[in-house]
Amino acid sequence: MNTPSGNTISAAELTCSLLINLSRNVPQANMSMKAGNWDRKKFMGSELFGKVLGIVGLGRIGKEVASRMQSFGMKTIGYDPITPPEVSSSWGVEPMSLEQLWPQCDYITVHTPLMPSTVGLLNDDSFSKCKKGVKVVNCARGGIIDEAALLRALESGQCGGAGLDVFVEEPPADRALVNHPNVISCPHLGASTREAQARCGEDIALQIVDMVQGKKLVGAVNASVLASTFSAESHQLIKLGEALGLVLQLCKSSKALSNVHITTQGDAMKSSSGYMTSAVLVGLLSQESSCCPNLINVLSQAKESGVSVTQSHCESEGTSCAVEILTGDCSYKAVGSVQGGAPVLLGLNGFMFRQPVALTGNLIIFKAAAGPQLLSSVAGLLATAGVEVLSFSASADGAGDPWFCVGVSSLLPSLDVVKSSVQDVAQLSI
Repeated sequence: MNTPSGNTISAAELTCSLLINLSRNVPQANMSMKAGNWDRKKFMGSELFGKVLGIVGLGRIGKEVASRMQSFGMKTIGYDPITPPEVSSSWGVEPMSLEQLWPQCDYITVHTPLMPSTVGLLNDDSFSKCKKGVKVVNCARGGIIDEAALLRALESGQCGGAGLDVFVEEPPADRALVNHPNVISCPHLGASTREAQARCGEDIALQIVDMVQGKKLVGAVNASVLASTFSAESHQLIKLGEALGLVLQLCKSSKALSNVHITTQGDAMKSSSGYMTSAVLVGLLSQESSCCPNLINVLSQAKESGVSVTQSHCESEGTSCAVEILTGDCSYKAVGSVQGGAPVLLGLNGFMFRQPVALTGNLIIFKAAAGPQLLSSVAGLLATAGVEVLSFSASADGAGDPWFCVGVSSLLPSLDVVKSSVQDVAQLSI
């Protein structure tokens, strides 16, 4: 297990201290004094007041850094593909794209996880778009800033200084960055405070107690291993939750998610509410570009993104799970169950399917005006695109156009193929 929130304050404070030291050359001046020098002019600094701080990654630590540096009178702008703009705005951080952020910053600090999409996030191209003399800080993970590109930017003056607590290789064998006069470096001290270690100790003790008592597994590193210990029935319910989340993720499209409510029904689901909620969120958040959710970390990711998650259980003879999400003024709802050992979709956005839809394989989901020619029309369009229809499910009559689901041999290269005959069309592979 790990304790993701235990070192939040310590990491944020170290980030702030590096920003301050970069602006006033404190470490360099200190070393000069110890060498017997008195070089006031050599260490001319600049105020943080009125400067622009770009925060890449607006999770727990990014938020804490923003609030602290705002007290210095800095303008804080930021980028995060997960956190809704209205949430970061409420912290006093102006949200924007990376392309908008780079040229505005006097200082940049990164607070993202290290994953394929964030490796080398700050590189030669990024630095070329920044102000000349921009200063950067990395207290997150080594590799988010391309170290070779950073050295080139320091040598050219495009980067005016760097504060580094983390490196690709620790300790770094190549000392070029560490030895550069405009670099302040630390040996990965982000969590190295007495308070952070005490919090981590308390958190891990509570997490182990929860694990032994069969409660939620917050902070488990080996999530996939723990998931494999669930019973066969649990596996089926987890697949159902993830599948329902995927369906609703397609419904909401790019709209920012604000609320999720999961309602379980039946005795079989009474004890599954914890991992069912996590499974649904995994499906909902799995398509985000820089998000790697699993059953363990997804609740924390949802909270950091400002998503409100609630759960309830109803006694019932049948077994089902209903998921309702809110995105601004729009709501979407999916109802599913497990039949024959596989997840099925029973209803979507107020319409119940005449036959349960197997949530497996390649599916195309859409709304359309019901009519005797619909199936032949859609099948013809798909056949023209070289796609075979494997199944066809229609929802019962209701208010408005009904929903349909088509099982296909392969996904379409473009949904434009069928848009002439249907509406609100989306496709997914489960």
